[in-house]
Amino acid sequence: MNTTVHIAGAAMTPFARHDDKSMQDLVQAAVLGALADAGLEPGNVQAMYSANVYGGMILGQVLARDLQITGPALYNVENACASGATAVHLARQALQLGVYDTVVVWGVEALTQLGGGTIPLQRNDYKTQLYADQGMTLPSVYAMRAMRYLYERGESPEILARVAVKNRAAGARNPYAQQRKEVTLEEVLTSRPVAEPLTLLQCCPSMVDGAAAVVLTTKQTKGMRKAVRILGSAVQSGHQELGCEDILDAEITARTARKAYEEASVPPTDVDVVELHDAFTIAELLYYEALQLVPPGEGAALLRRGDTALGGRVPVNPSGGLLAKGHPLGATGVAQMVEITWQLQGRATGRQVEGAKIGLTQCTGGGIAGVDHAASSVHLLGV
Repeated sequence: MNTTVHIAGAAMTPFARHDDKSMQDLVQAAVLGALADAGLEPGNVQAMYSANVYGGMILGQVLARDLQITGPALYNVENACASGATAVHLARQALQLGVYDTVVVWGVEALTQLGGGTIPLQRNDYKTQLYADQGMTLPSVYAMRAMRYLYERGESPEILARVAVKNRAAGARNPYAQQRKEVTLEEVLTSRPVAEPLTLLQCCPSMVDGAAAVVLTTKQTKGMRKAVRILGSAVQSGHQELGCEDILDAEITARTARKAYEEASVPPTDVDVVELHDAFTIAELLYYEALQLVPPGEGAALLRRGDTALGGRVPVNPSGGLLAKGHPLGATGVAQMVEITWQLQGRATGRQVEGAKIGLTQCTGGGIAGVDHAASSVHLLGV
């Protein structure tokens, strides 16, 4: 399957508390924006992929009805936090097979409806239910990883706080980010404790709504700017953990990244800009190494040198990442694609990574007992 798939249009809503907007409103803004960006009309769409986690049954059809795009195939995709990225992966496969030549992919979530607090663990699995009954939450899972990281690497909590400072500084430059205020190391470290050593400013916001959309095509469109190609796309599920596991080994992400790099024929050293899944500060440090941006054990040094900040060797999360931009689950993976598309086309005003030609997006999804993560997706985009 050597057919080239382009991102012809990309758009998103600001990620924020949209108390006055429905999911229909959010998706309409994102999808119509992406179609306009591509210079296409709704009638050009041959299939739709709708990514969401908490919206309920046949949500995509409800949203498409109000978009007045009815009739074409519509696929509802749920893969936890990796839903949006998984939808792009599936859409690309269909395009490469020649099933369609133009499709639209959107992701949407309205988390404010859940009332805030931690996202609940899976409750349809007896093993995960045992964990939840003992008080396990996603922040506590990542806190255990953070504690182990500090112990094994001889670091202090300051290294975790540096991730939040960097990403919130980037978010302050992004009009689509929910959190647009820079913070200091002291403010991060003294913010409300959540799960030691993680503090509030080291956790992504959970009261956030938003939508993002991309138009994928194998054809040239009249509105297409600098063509952004999907060079590599991989989705993997987690291996069952049968014994003691290294909780610092992001195995599923490393495995998914290797497949994406291989398909794209792109070495990690060629990546110019990255949007990764920094739901908690420790995650970004672990993913530096899993994505081979740096050899094992050198993630903290990469951060301290400023290599992953705007203006650094390989800026990571110039959008502000999940920590600042926010994390409306179904929308996140598509929003990462939107950001990288804008970066590669020179349209990321205020946070532009100059000269970027290769970008990477990475999303993991799902916390269930017995596996690293339920899902992981890595995409490589290029111009």
